[in-house]
Amino acid sequence: MKLLELVKYFRSGGSFKDFCNEERIDLDSEVVEIYMEEPLDLNGNLGFFEIEKTEGAYEFFNNNIKYINLFDFYYFLDAIEDSNNDVNKELSDRKITEILYEYAINDA
Repeated sequence: MKLLELVKYFRSGGSFKDFCNEERIDLDSEVVEIYMEEPLDLNGNLGFFEIEKTEGAYEFFNNNIKYINLFDFYYFLDAIEDSNNDVNKELSDRKITEILYEYAINDA
């Protein structure tokens, strides 16, 4: 899954519970983190891992693939909620994706 696909899914009303079930993510996890395969690219593949597995690491290897932490799902869901408010709802999914990506690689 790409970041744009994730943004579209949640901006269109997708639920975290359904997403976790589809991605086989443990809903009882303290935090689910969103990672991207290296090298980082706006269209890079994402990975979703429970913090109990990653231990909050910036870099995480899974199946011989190196992932870089972008942000946790709490931050992402808050950003999606903000993207749907009166001020931001006119922004495209692409623009929201670009903003999130820039935040992750430059400010996080």
